[in-house]
Amino acid sequence: MMGWFLSVLHCEFLRSGPVDTALLVGGSAAVVCAVIGVFTVLRGHAFAGHALGDVSSAGGSASFLAGISPLAGFLGIAALAALALEFLGVRKVREQDVATGIVLGAGLGLSALFLYFDITTTSTTGAAVTVMFGSMFALSSSIKWPAIIVACLALVAMGLLYRPLILSVVDPELASTRGISNHWIGVVHLLMLAMAVALAALSVGSVLASALLIGPAAASIRLSRRPTVAILGAVIIGLLAVWGGVWMAYESYYWFSGNSWPVSFFVVAIIFIIYLLTIPLKYLTGRKTPVPVAVQHATGAS
Repeated sequence: MMGWFLSVLHCEFLRSGPVDTALLVGGSAAVVCAVIGVFTVLRGHAFAGHALGDVSSAGGSASFLAGISPLAGFLGIAALAALALEFLGVRKVREQDVATGIVLGAGLGLSALFLYFDITTTSTTGAAVTVMFGSMFALSSSIKWPAIIVACLALVAMGLLYRPLILSVVDPELASTRGISNHWIGVVHLLMLAMAVALAALSVGSVLASALLIGPAAASIRLSRRPTVAILGAVIIGLLAVWGGVWMAYESYYWFSGNSWPVSFFVVAIIFIIYLLTIPLKYLTGRKTPVPVAVQHATGAS
């Protein structure tokens, strides 16, 4: 068994610098997106997560124009968009969707402008494809530690806010009576969501960032409503998709006579297949724990 495993992860794969960077950056993105994605799905903010991923393309394209780290560009614009969504002051779901659509349109408009400048005023080639669909094997090795630091900050913040965030997801009124500000919890959650989509956009591109954010979380929630179990499952699915996608993209060079397929395609394909498999598995795992019971178990609420 070990011999087969080592033959799959052969020496050339493990010793490749671009592969090492892709595994570390992509793995960081997978873990953060899994943890934050579970709360994003439970809060009904999947559209906001998708919008932030698309809007972050403005930051990625601006980073090519300014000659700065793409992570800084993705993160900066995603954070500004997250704050814009929260401080527009709307509370009804219908109004939130409208506001999200407006911010999404504005962000994509800026992205189109910056990409135009990238093409016409700089010698940058392939900026649009890299920003929109990612290019993990082209990531600079210098971006590994900044990505890991951003991931650690997001996970620490999630750890500190774990219980109040769960309570605000299921029963905002009870959270308020316990002194939890649902408004500021929403602000912090959106900022952490911005960090997650920035890492995802850096890995698989801004257009596909929502797949890494929502897919593993949604698949895991199908199988368990307990937050800790759902988070663990989402992390496993996310890492399997990203690391499996990196390996398949690397091996595709030999499969298709020197024409490698994009990492992003394999990552999203694996997530999609796993999500489809959870549909029949949902009915084989028996009765699920309702969300309120799961939250009581996690928070100690009576």
